[in-house]
Amino acid sequence: MCPGEEACPVADHSQTIWFESALLEAGWARNVRLTVSDGVIARVEADVARAAGEDAYGSALPGLPNLHSHAFQRGMAGLAEARGPSADSFWTWREVMYRFTERLRPGDLQAIAAQAYVEMLESGFTRVGEFHYLHHDQGGERFTNPAEMAVAIAAAAADTGIGLTLLPVFYAHAGFGGAPPTAGQARFINDLDSFARLLDESRAAVAPLPGAVVGLAPHSLRAVTPEELAALVGLAGDLPMHIHIAEQIKEIDDCLAWSGARPVEWLLANAPVGANWCLVHATHMTPAETEALARSRAVAGLCPITEANLGDGLFPAVEYADAGGRFGIGSDSNVMIDAAEELRLLEYGQRLARRTRNVLAREAGRSTGADLHRAAAAGGAQALGLPAAVLAEGAPADFVSLDPAHPALIARAGDAIFDSLVFAGRRDMVDGVWRAGAKLVTNGRHHRRAEIAARYRQALEYVLA
Repeated sequence: MCPGEEACPVADHSQTIWFESALLEAGWARNVRLTVSDGVIARVEADVARAAGEDAYGSALPGLPNLHSHAFQRGMAGLAEARGPSADSFWTWREVMYRFTERLRPGDLQAIAAQAYVEMLESGFTRVGEFHYLHHDQGGERFTNPAEMAVAIAAAAADTGIGLTLLPVFYAHAGFGGAPPTAGQARFINDLDSFARLLDESRAAVAPLPGAVVGLAPHSLRAVTPEELAALVGLAGDLPMHIHIAEQIKEIDDCLAWSGARPVEWLLANAPVGANWCLVHATHMTPAETEALARSRAVAGLCPITEANLGDGLFPAVEYADAGGRFGIGSDSNVMIDAAEELRLLEYGQRLARRTRNVLAREAGRSTGADLHRAAAAGGAQALGLPAAVLAEGAPADFVSLDPAHPALIARAGDAIFDSLVFAGRRDMVDGVWRAGAKLVTNGRHHRRAEIAARYRQALEYVLA
């Protein structure tokens, strides 16, 4: 599953790379050499001169984990932006999404996911948490291999070199209390027995990918019963466990009608939510829920671009951060893929709501961009079952270089680099991207961009015909 040397996800030789500056575990350093061997950082040297012929770059940062993606939705970006006859919402968007899935074949999914993963890498994401619920063939027919679509996701990761945490999704019901699924959900649905087989085959699908992780994901409280959720907790053990929750007001109202509790309130009271959990969105929480989620040590999976596109609302980021909460960022619907933009929109939403500035910097004098990036790197790594996202000896060689000639980086150093990246630049600031020591992006372009884009075009011409 490694179709070409450029896309191979692990560099199988030792190499040295020199940077004008780099964000190391202890902070920023100048004139840094990283020695990379077998996919990890074997040695870090600071204040060293560049050797003759050594590859040299500007500033080096840890790559960001993208903790929440539905890769296939990249193919429908922009298709749900025409106003309907009544108020549009997440629920009307969902009907467009259901129609888009009707013709997707495994090869189409692979092509669309590869395009999404190329764009993620080019923007500075080095690993993706793929929240994967498109399991079955057209009309809900079962594949011989229940993980056939997961095989397509794994192939897209191999095509592009991105790190993969695969999160097979358990989806059984259309609403709280075990409501039967709708026709539009036929390609998603499993019972516990078929899901256990799907999980086993998903592990086999990603086994050839170095560093791949498999967790699992109950889709949402409306898609599982309490008994099914308990069984999934047993299957997960300490593996990553992700769930959509409290994204929409209707979801809050329906959960209250079913259980007498709000979604986050119910989950924290009825499941062993801890550090291996990621609660995706958690947009609508009371102060008590916000503090309780922070205490749980789980990660809030925030997807500001998608949450804005769908009109979800604003996460209580300040209160959550003040309570010590952990968060990461994801591209979710992939309507636009840009790591820095996710951070920028997270901060800007808070500024608009509070009519003030530098809201998510943790104390006076701190860089807002740096605090956002560091928190998202730490939370994303935790949520995806990874070691800390840092440039340190023994850490995965997943890092990004910024173009030192970019106008937004002129005379910038230290944490001011983060502020320029998040607030003053565009994704064209990203110059190079390495994943497991293999360089995948040069001059801002993935090495296989043209080939993957051609396959993406062919897939969409079929799916949208």
